[in-house]
Amino acid sequence: MNRTPIIRALRGAVALLSLAAAGHASAGTWVYVSNADSQEVSVLELDRSLGVLKPVQALNVGGTVMPMAVSPDKRVLHAALRSQPFRVVSMSIDPATGKLQKIGEAPLADSMANIDLDASGKWLFAASYQGGKISVNAIGKDGAAGAIQQLVQTGPNAHAIHADASNRFVLATSLGGDNVSTWRFDADKGLLSANDPPLTMSTAKSGPRHFVWDKAQRRVYLLNELDASLHVYAWDAARGTLKLEQSTTTLPAGFTGKPWAADLHLTPDGRYLYASERTSSTLSAFRVDASTGQLKPLGQTPTEKTPRGFAIDSSGRYLIAAGQESHSVALYAIDPATGALGKPSRISVGKNPNWIEIVDTP
Repeated sequence: MNRTPIIRALRGAVALLSLAAAGHASAGTWVYVSNADSQEVSVLELDRSLGVLKPVQALNVGGTVMPMAVSPDKRVLHAALRSQPFRVVSMSIDPATGKLQKIGEAPLADSMANIDLDASGKWLFAASYQGGKISVNAIGKDGAAGAIQQLVQTGPNAHAIHADASNRFVLATSLGGDNVSTWRFDADKGLLSANDPPLTMSTAKSGPRHFVWDKAQRRVYLLNELDASLHVYAWDAARGTLKLEQSTTTLPAGFTGKPWAADLHLTPDGRYLYASERTSSTLSAFRVDASTGQLKPLGQTPTEKTPRGFAIDSSGRYLIAAGQESHSVALYAIDPATGALGKPSRISVGKNPNWIEIVDTP
């Protein structure tokens, strides 16, 4: 009996199992924290089994690093520097270790409060608070950001800019103009043009800041900085229009200070929404009604001092918040039954941590 084919088959099976095991072993969840004052990006590993963060790397980027964005293929991290010269630094992500390596940098049109990529990964959007403008940069074949493609003046204090899931529309907030502008996006040419209608007005002196779409692309949740209100809009995906459906607050009961809301995120399953408020240094939780998208307040959790940015991991099990004045980040387990945040574990990072991105690698 010729056993050679059987032996070869067995060897092949063992090789495949070895590759699968190696791939599993190299899988990781990496947390990237921009630290403005120490001009570095901290790389941490999220160990979901233990519920802890472990330091991996601190990469100096040579400027006041703040907003970041991850490419759709999870291979490149882009970080905007808000010190002169204004530019975006592009860094490759090592899937095995999570470590970053600079692959290029390109000029930005101004000091940018927010950056993001379109769904194709070919274009980088940016919004300037100081300049009241939004821009589009090209992304090269190597994944690094390139030249400025378009520059558009908007209302005062542009703050956030993101494309919808269809990649046909782009929304941008004007904190000083109390509006959200809607743009049609030509993904072939990387060009924005005003939608009809071009603006959705928010409450006077509310200060529209950050926003997110729900996964179904039926609603947009908008956090206002100046009064810490939270608006729920119906999103017309065909026309690119917003219709206000609900307004609530992220402020704790009895709050008497000056509101200073910062960031908001939905859990991946869409069941809970969280928002940060810097004056009270709290995270507010809301339950999302699955049918209407309306929000039910669940209360506040004290967090790191001045929580400008936070993020939720892809499993929806953990929330990580950065404290600009504590120079630390806090890791919370999310109770899937109630949305409550567990007791935090803390880890020191650089100075003035303000933005967090989380990346899973296979």
